Amino acid sequence: MSLLLAVWALLLARSRRKHVRRGRELSAEAHAANSRTQAAEGRARTEVQNRQAAEARTKELSTREAELVDEVRHLVSDRLPALALHLISSHHPVPGLLHKNLAGSEAAQLLDAVPEAVSGIVLKERRRIDAAARAALRGATQESQALSYRLQTNIVGLQHEFSAPPRLTQSLLESDHINEQNLRLTQRSAIVCGGWPGHVRKDTYVSEVVSGASSRLRGFDRINIVSRLGLSNIGVVGRAAEPVAVVCAELMANALEHSRDDLMVDVGLIQTGNGSVCITIDDAGKGMTSEALARGRSLISGEQQEVMLLELGDPPSMGFAAIGRLVADYGLHVSIDTSSPYGGVRAVVSVPENLLTSIDENATPPSVMAPQPAVAPQAHKRPAAADPPAHSPEPTGAAALPQRRRRFSATATPDDAAAAAPRPLDPENTGAIWSDFQSGLTGGRSVTDSE
Repeated sequence: MSLLLAVWALLLARSRRKHVRRGRELSAEAHAANSRTQAAEGRARTEVQNRQAAEARTKELSTREAELVDEVRHLVSDRLPALALHLISSHHPVPGLLHKNLAGSEAAQLLDAVPEAVSGIVLKERRRIDAAARAALRGATQESQALSYRLQTNIVGLQHEFSAPPRLTQSLLESDHINEQNLRLTQRSAIVCGGWPGHVRKDTYVSEVVSGASSRLRGFDRINIVSRLGLSNIGVVGRAAEPVAVVCAELMANALEHSRDDLMVDVGLIQTGNGSVCITIDDAGKGMTSEALARGRSLISGEQQEVMLLELGDPPSMGFAAIGRLVADYGLHVSIDTSSPYGGVRAVVSVPENLLTSIDENATPPSVMAPQPAVAPQAHKRPAAADPPAHSPEPTGAAALPQRRRRFSATATPDDAAAAAPRPLDPENTGAIWSDFQSGLTGGRSVTDSE
């Protein structure tokens, strides 16, 4: 019995150990299966996350691609056309990026580089084309200037060669005036294109420069020139005489063009305290808009190194551009503003002292057509008792040539100064004076030939 019990206990113990071992194996298998399940679940979650990340990345790339397509479309349809307008007129704005979230990215830098590159290419090509156009126009204007000067010489020769009837003389004067107008337009185009004024002068009185400039204009009879220069012998040096005349002619032409035909244009000459001479031009026109005024000031300042013909409108308005070229070349100063006392525009031309000179009136008398210097009215004084000056008899007939009034100097007497007054412009009287002059000149030549 004891042996049986021992054997049974031994068998029971072995069975228990076997069951424990089996339980441990099953537990290990269950744990391994659980681990495998968890690993599978982890891999599944990772796959889901990767799939979601891939979907998000795909969506982001699609959005980025759509934004880039929109930016390229915006660049082609909006930014580049606006850039073309901006290159023509700077007040046209050029839009930026359509999507601000692209700012700072490489794509944004490339998109912004496109307008800059296009702008550089366009400006370079425009300068090349404009330079070629200026060269062609400069060559044509130089030939036209030479022909106009030859025509002017022929007309003047006809005026001096024979005694013509008044009608023919008037026709010659009108032809000369038309040629002067054509010459002014040609001269202006040549200056804008880099040419020189095309006319060499000697030292010329300031009053003659201004009156000569007015004679080049249609409607010159509407220009009233008043000289307030203290001395009548102030002149412009030869190298600057024609440029000053061109500047004055263009400013007076602008004043005549922008005012009614029944309104006068006042031109005044005055010498300032620093030695320069100022020429003021006042009109009673409609004035200038702020944009036109700013544009005009920019052109006449002479600060723009290169003004392209394409920027001057269609047809090109070359007056201010020519003034700016002469200002830069000769050191003049020109200003325009809306402070004219007549409600229009006032232009002021300042000729510096280094371009002025004194002219000997005895060696080179001023022209009879130049405006007389105006003097301030003075109180009337009773003349002292003295013998009246003997007056020489006035010539009559063909010898009655127009007499030039003597310019008043700083030592003129009050009575002489009071007698000086600006002569009103009278085209008919001027024509009659010129006819008398031609008659007298012809008569003098015939007498000289007979002797």
